[in-house]
Amino acid sequence: MSSAPILLFTYNRPSHTQQTLKALLNNSLCSESELFVFSDGYKNETDKKDVEEVRKIIQTIDGFRKINIIENTHNIGLAKNIIDGVTRIVNEYGKVIVLEDDLITSPSFLTFMNEALDMFENENRIGHIHGYCHPLPELPETFLIKWTGSWGWATWKRAWEHFNPDGKALLSEIERRNLSKTFDFNGNYPYTRMLRRQIKGENDSWAIRWNASLFLKDILSLNAGRSLVQNIGFDGSGRHCGKNITYTTHLYRDELKIEIAQIEENKTARKIIGKYYGRKNSFWAKLTGRINRFVRNR
Repeated sequence: MSSAPILLFTYNRPSHTQQTLKALLNNSLCSESELFVFSDGYKNETDKKDVEEVRKIIQTIDGFRKINIIENTHNIGLAKNIIDGVTRIVNEYGKVIVLEDDLITSPSFLTFMNEALDMFENENRIGHIHGYCHPLPELPETFLIKWTGSWGWATWKRAWEHFNPDGKALLSEIERRNLSKTFDFNGNYPYTRMLRRQIKGENDSWAIRWNASLFLKDILSLNAGRSLVQNIGFDGSGRHCGKNITYTTHLYRDELKIEIAQIEENKTARKIIGKYYGRKNSFWAKLTGRINRFVRNR
């Protein structure tokens, strides 16, 4: 098994970056892996100190086979940073593992990712691997689904070539083929709305365009059914997320068995996740969430 390069995207959260790196170093394969750290430039003087602090941290990284640090001279934003970074490295190495600076990984994360990358390298119907999983114990240890998550993921050059950055074209195709309801997990999660907001410039999500790109090509994602990733960014520190405990999950520290009988979407898993989204996005769930956030903030 050849270890895929790891891409870590950072900005202005030194504490989160330290935690992400510390967890990653607990993976046995880190010493065999090449690490690329992409540090975005600061937007204003308010961010400058934190960006500089992050850059001090990443300059001291040790424990990987090789370390490459790319520091942007100015702020290009998360979406462009990831799209450019993934494109550059996946074209050179053929495969990548991607993390952002607010993700804590299980000690078995790199093992799972690399095993899956090797196992399905030539399986064109699988284009994505995802290490995060919602707290749903009824899911199998691994499953295939037509959906891509962005919290600890991996892909190949052959799959990334399907990425279409044109959100308007993606939305048009989804609507033309009458796939909005399916794309939205039977109407339980507003992915179509997210895509519309991206087109309007109300968000700058690369992830919704990657999700839509593979969805329209009928390409599957291999997902961990026990979470190998924990997102610590929902503490109000991130640009794109406020305080929220909705997607909190416990790390699974053992190694997952990758057992896929057939290369087809696991319809049961899709229903389970759809129902979970339905519960979390219901009126009462949203109202309760707002009240809880208000109380915590107070």
